This record gives sequence, C-alpha cells and structure tokens, in this order.
Amino acid sequence: MTTAQEAIAQTRQTDYDIDPININRWSPRSFLEKEVPEEALFSVLEAARFAPSAFNFQPWRFIVARTREEREKFLPFLIDFNRAWCEKVPVLILIVSQSSSENGPFPSHAFDAGAAWGALAHEAVRKGLMTHAMTGFDFDKARQALNIPEEFAIQALIALGYQGDKEALPPAMAEREKPSPRRPLEESVFKGVFGQPIK
Repeated sequence: MTTAQEAIAQTRQTDYDIDPININRWSPRSFLEKEVPEEALFSVLEAARFAPSAFNFQPWRFIVARTREEREKFLPFLIDFNRAWCEKVPVLILIVSQSSSENGPFPSHAFDAGAAWGALAHEAVRKGLMTHAMTGFDFDKARQALNIPEEFAIQALIALGYQGDKEALPPAMAEREKPSPRRPLEESVFKGVFGQPIK
C-alpha cells in the first residue's frame, strides 16, 4: 500500500459500498512538473462534455493553460497562497458558465458546471491524474486577463496533473497534504423536511 493509499484508508471510510473512484478523488497541492499527455487531458475534458445539464444547455466552458506561456497569464490573478504551489502545476483549467440564454437568465448554469467539474475530476482519477479546484483568485483580474465575456460567470480554477511528494511543499502546506474526511451521511441527508434525520 502506497503512502497516498494509506492516507485515504485512514481518513475515508465509507458506510456503504461505492466505487473507489469517489474515495480516491481528493485535492492535493503537490504536483509533479510532468507534462500531461494530450490524450489524457482531452479524455478528462471529454468526460466533462458528457455531464448532464438542464435542457441540454451545456453552459460550461473550459479555458485551458498547458504551456508555460499560457500558465503565465493565470498565475498573476491567483492569491499568493495558491500561486506558491500552482507554479509547478502542468495544466490549469478555468471553468466558466453561460449564465443566460436567449430566453433570459439560466438559473442552473452553476449547478450544471459543477456536474461537469465532477465528471472531469473522476475521469482524472481514472487516468492516474489528480485535480484541485480553487476559488482563491481575483475573479475580476481573471476575467480581464482571459477576455471572458460578461454573460459567462467564473466558477473555479482547476489544477490538473500528477501527484507529487508532500515534502516538495512548504512545511505548513505539507501538514495539510492528505485526503479530508467527510461528515456522516445522516448529517447531510434529511427526511422530508430540512433537519429531519433520514434514519
């Protein structure tokens, strides 16, 4: 059992049988400076493309930075904490969603973009890759730097790549470099009305 698998086993026990891909997806900050093959990158984006959306509107769009020159456009709008570890990330992906259609506001655009992110994250695990979603950046600067039209809402920035050793991180970050636990199912699922325990 690898160190990563040991950490997952210690912090992520399930009460019911689920596909391990759900447990193995977590958000590290240590990434190898190793290029993600085009086939793997487009596979995770393909998975996102097949996410469900209301009226099949598919509001999501992905702005991908995989060259040093492209990533240099992204790094300046990150907060310092995230920029410190994102310097080594081989692929950065900004998810935006179209917030209106010809019929007016599209209420589920963020929800649908979240479904696409989930599909992307799980396919990444299947390909041996890791992801880390973040909102620790200046949305206005991102919009300006990447020429994002006003009708598109910025949702999150995704780091994508191969997991690195936690020792490569500053000590304070290395301490936090482990899968996070989850609260019990009964604290998130209610019966009939909000707050009524399901069992």
